[in-house]
Amino acid sequence: MTTNFFELIAGMQIAADWKIHISKGSGNTLTVSVLLCNDKGEEAARKIVPPMLFKGTAEELGEGFFAALEQPAKATDALFANMEQYLQQVEAAKKQSKMEQDKGNKENKEKEERRKKYETMMKRVDELEEAKKYQEAIANLPKEKDFPEQAEEIKKKLEALRHKNGQLTLM
Repeated sequence: MTTNFFELIAGMQIAADWKIHISKGSGNTLTVSVLLCNDKGEEAARKIVPPMLFKGTAEELGEGFFAALEQPAKATDALFANMEQYLQQVEAAKKQSKMEQDKGNKENKEKEERRKKYETMMKRVDELEEAKKYQEAIANLPKEKDFPEQAEEIKKKLEALRHKNGQLTLM
């Protein structure tokens, strides 16, 4: 005996895996449980999709099974495809977010290193100023082009040192 059962299943072009269970019910009825599975998706999402149940006599199922099965099977398969695409996009977004976060962390680290370098240089300038070594202090001042964020502070310090150096030479 030849049947076209598998040809009809293949003709639906469902990418998910099929789990079909047929059990004998009371009298001459059969219960057919069809569960579509997609092992590529997230575990929790796959567990939510319930099996499709069909009950009837062998003759009733033979006549209407595929007509009743096709639409929900295609809808479930599309759900799995959308779920997979969604999860891929979520992963891509996570990677992008991580890259942006790493970039921000790197920029913050560089700013912090520059700030420490500036503070170290200014501490040296202050020490030289206290020792009344104004020319040496001026020479050790950070360059405005290297520290544009502190350019105004550097200018003020330079003027103050030049003023003190001028006072020193007048005495």
